Amino acid sequence: MTQIVTCPPDEHKPAPIVDLAAVKARQQATWASGDFAVIGTTIQIVGESLCEAVDVEAGSRVLDVACGNGNAALAAARRWCRVTGLDYVPELLARARGRAAAEGLEVAFVDGDAEDLPFNDGHFDAALSTFGVMFAPDQERAAAELLRVVRPGGKVGLASWTPDGFIGHLLRTVGKHVPPPAGVASPIGWGTEARLADLFRGVRSMQITRATYTFRYESAAHFIDVFRRFYGPTFQAFGKLDAKGQAALTNDIVLLAERFNRSKRSFIVPAEYLEVVVER
Repeated sequence: MTQIVTCPPDEHKPAPIVDLAAVKARQQATWASGDFAVIGTTIQIVGESLCEAVDVEAGSRVLDVACGNGNAALAAARRWCRVTGLDYVPELLARARGRAAAEGLEVAFVDGDAEDLPFNDGHFDAALSTFGVMFAPDQERAAAELLRVVRPGGKVGLASWTPDGFIGHLLRTVGKHVPPPAGVASPIGWGTEARLADLFRGVRSMQITRATYTFRYESAAHFIDVFRRFYGPTFQAFGKLDAKGQAALTNDIVLLAERFNRSKRSFIVPAEYLEVVVER
């Protein structure tokens, strides 16, 4: 059972005023850097699993929010849904369109913001997001938008990294070297039952399942090389550090990998996430 503890605010320390538009602009630049599609395609199985968890139906209208290079969108299209994928990074949308074209799948990809979805109320039967919407800086607004565009009785399906899983630890490790914006809620809050209950109050039901995606690389050094070159947050973090700082960050990631790696010959690291199905 999860216990929610509410602490009274410190009246002598007013909450910092956060320029969420500026934060979002920096995030957009972060995800446009590197080439997330290189990593995104390796996580395709999560989109397939989420479509099954939501139990999408052929012919239904499905939205993939913060779709990246299109994992959940393509998974839904393979199930004969009428799919729209939305992201605010044009480079990732281009990669998603290329993947859809290669498979002969009909998906409408739209440039747009997860916090301001350009669709009418109740337009979709289901809205999905795999490790995407969790990074929106205004979490309450993003959650409200997911619910708004889904019809009553429709579903929202989410895959979100947990704080105690490998990626949760990785993000905190990076944050120790390059701190995230002050005053912005951590994205891995979406990987906790308590935060989800807060974000999706008043829904008909919410089913939460702990799941695992397993990263497979040749070695910890191979993993770091790929994430350093292609994963926006680590790409940006390494770019902001001098040689000494880069070495320190590399060492901390190696130590983290050693804690989670279950192989003695290569890099096989299970990463926990929450698979969530919300019924509006």
